[in-house]
Amino acid sequence: MSEKQIHRKVVILGSGPAGLTAAVYAGRAQLGPLVIDGPQPGGQLTITTEVENYPGFATGIMGPILMDEFREQALRFGTEIINVWIDRVDLNNRPFTLYGKESADTDEITTMIKAETLIISTGASAKWLGIPGEAPVPEGLGGNGVSACATCDGFFFRDKPVVVVGGGDTAMEEALFLTKFASKVTLVHRRHEFRASQIMQDRVLSHPKIEILWNTETLEINGAKETGVESIRLFNNQTNEENILPTQGVFIAIGHQPNTSLFKGLLDMDDVGYLITEGKTMRTNIDGVFACGDAQDASYRQAVTAAGTGCMAAIDAERFLAEKSHEQSAKV
Repeated sequence: MSEKQIHRKVVILGSGPAGLTAAVYAGRAQLGPLVIDGPQPGGQLTITTEVENYPGFATGIMGPILMDEFREQALRFGTEIINVWIDRVDLNNRPFTLYGKESADTDEITTMIKAETLIISTGASAKWLGIPGEAPVPEGLGGNGVSACATCDGFFFRDKPVVVVGGGDTAMEEALFLTKFASKVTLVHRRHEFRASQIMQDRVLSHPKIEILWNTETLEINGAKETGVESIRLFNNQTNEENILPTQGVFIAIGHQPNTSLFKGLLDMDDVGYLITEGKTMRTNIDGVFACGDAQDASYRQAVTAAGTGCMAAIDAERFLAEKSHEQSAKV
């Protein structure tokens, strides 16, 4: 099979809120953006139920519907969207080269994409326990009582008992935030001490609405699609005892992993893998390559902040292309 050749001024890798917002801005700037769908087109919002904290939707909106709106808006301004699996990239020279396959299961390169500028919006994935009941609906209860974002979903658990699983700063932050809504927060940790910073531990340990279950592992999340989460099955690794804990929400807080392994050794990133950008811009250490959304943001990880950085990345790319065009004209 011969390779398909594509050449664009702006190529956007990822189609979540950051990537599609970048596409809207690049499209309105007449740059003809190309968006490459990732393994999860639309990003994490496509496995979220109701979104109540995105501005402009007074009564809330379902996550998949919101992302359909993003997608339609990007298409309206001339964005092209394709679904390929990017196997590797060459960022040594502009235009940059992306090598695409039909799926992760094949070795055959079917698409070669040349990019004058590249916007990386590959997002980050929540780390999961891999236990029964955790997967997204309809297979499990993910998005229906199981969440990895208290800021996104805490409001839905007003006056209800919830569980947070984890022992780092993320788990402490989630537990403390949930005390604003939940009737009780049970923090489940598999070890006998937390990994979190001391100040966060102190706040959690002294909070009257938080109970700690030490040396405890979560084995299964129970419930039904119609009723949501009803309980979790726990295992005490010191006593070898199992028990069922009634709860109406489970928040998995064992960290996030940015989807940036494709760029390891090519772009500057922190110890976790979040891409590092320069100052108040979305520029990376390679001219013409920009990063936005959860691939770059280790702090907020919200749809609205991802969209904001997508806007910034597109404007940065537009200015970069204008600078290069001006430089080229000056040489003539």
